[in-house]
Amino acid sequence: MKKLLLVFLSISLGFFLSVQTVENKPALSKEQKNRPKNVILLIGDGMGIGQMELARLFEHGTKGKLFIETLPFTAIVHTSSSNNRVTDSAAGGTALAIGKKTDNGMIGITPNGKNEDSILDKFKKAGKKTAIITTNSVTDATPASFTASVNNRWADQEEIAKQQLSNKVDIIMGGGKKYFTHTDKRGMDLIDAYKNAGYTYISTADQLENTDSTKILGLFGDAHLNFQIDRSLLKTTEPTLQEMTKKALDALSKDEEGFFAMIEGGRIDHASHASDITGIWKETISFDEVVKYCVEWAKKRKDTLVVVAADHETMGVSATEAMDIKALKNISASPHYMAQQLIMKKTNDNFTTKSIRKVFKEYAAIDLTKEELALLQSNKTPKKGQVYREQQIDWKIGNIIANHYHGGILQPQIQQLSSTGGHTSNMIIVFAYGIGAEEFHGVLDNTDIPKKIASIMGYSFSH
Repeated sequence: MKKLLLVFLSISLGFFLSVQTVENKPALSKEQKNRPKNVILLIGDGMGIGQMELARLFEHGTKGKLFIETLPFTAIVHTSSSNNRVTDSAAGGTALAIGKKTDNGMIGITPNGKNEDSILDKFKKAGKKTAIITTNSVTDATPASFTASVNNRWADQEEIAKQQLSNKVDIIMGGGKKYFTHTDKRGMDLIDAYKNAGYTYISTADQLENTDSTKILGLFGDAHLNFQIDRSLLKTTEPTLQEMTKKALDALSKDEEGFFAMIEGGRIDHASHASDITGIWKETISFDEVVKYCVEWAKKRKDTLVVVAADHETMGVSATEAMDIKALKNISASPHYMAQQLIMKKTNDNFTTKSIRKVFKEYAAIDLTKEELALLQSNKTPKKGQVYREQQIDWKIGNIIANHYHGGILQPQIQQLSSTGGHTSNMIIVFAYGIGAEEFHGVLDNTDIPKKIASIMGYSFSH
């Protein structure tokens, strides 16, 4: 009888404690139940309507659609910065990160130099995991805008890398290794500092596949990762954006509190700067496939908001009637790769005619006219103060090919007048799927995007 009484008391006590535990845990309000656990923000750098239309036509034809275009909620978005009607990637990224305008060149701060929490910081402070994934350097303007605060995007790359460590971003993946390798007086570099802070450091696709870490620093190239079109030519060991995304979502979703991930298709912008119509197609399709992966991942869970945006449009890209799609689809290398195959003359600072003709014929199926040849050989030295000076030859090659095959894009004389290297104030599109997606509609400002995400999450966000 005593044993039965003890068993009864034990069961009763256990039930009482479990009830108390449930009662002591605050009940979720209706608003909290309707909030997403996770938010995935995908950014196509430089991706305007023109870039999307080229990708759609090249990949799916006039009757097809990009996956992005199937998402249920859309809005169109203005992108000006505080000091220019045409934003650069720093001010554009900052608007998407902190919900405020800043001057071109500034990262994560207002024009008066005030540091502001980014939307990623808000998730971090709420106890959620965070990640930035990009095909650019991880210290480049867009990922930096969510994870750092500096006055000058160009001068402060190493400082950005340090702040990403101090801000405890859980997963960082992309390029930019050269900004992590400067050694201090102890002979330690930033990669060592990340390792000491508990990060798993990886640098190849195989290492990415084999890691089960939830705290990752993945640096897969010294600078930006390779263009899609060049991957087979270079036999790269870099992972794709989708491979990085898959690993990040697997790792982040292990945490019960949820996460915020910013995923950037960064090289859409670089292909656009170079008038690389074929590259725009390849990079945009690669990004679209990642959007599809994220949305299908979210559909299985029903607890995630997916937002797709761009920071600005680049080069006024348009799908012209005369454009030779068949010829452009057959181009087999980026202008950047082609430029590296050119041979310098021994007698002066120029390329040999033979190498120029060979490269255009081999990779773009173009027999250059005398006029086209002269365009490449003229004014090879960039003007003082020219942005992206090291890419000027790439841009010339891309422009010659785009014009030869009648692609619609800004011409060099206009691009050279641009402080951003060819950005425009053309509006971009935001797409959304999941919990809270219905908030994205109408005509918005780029600063509205993080504000809406914060509102959906119930976070206070400065206005």
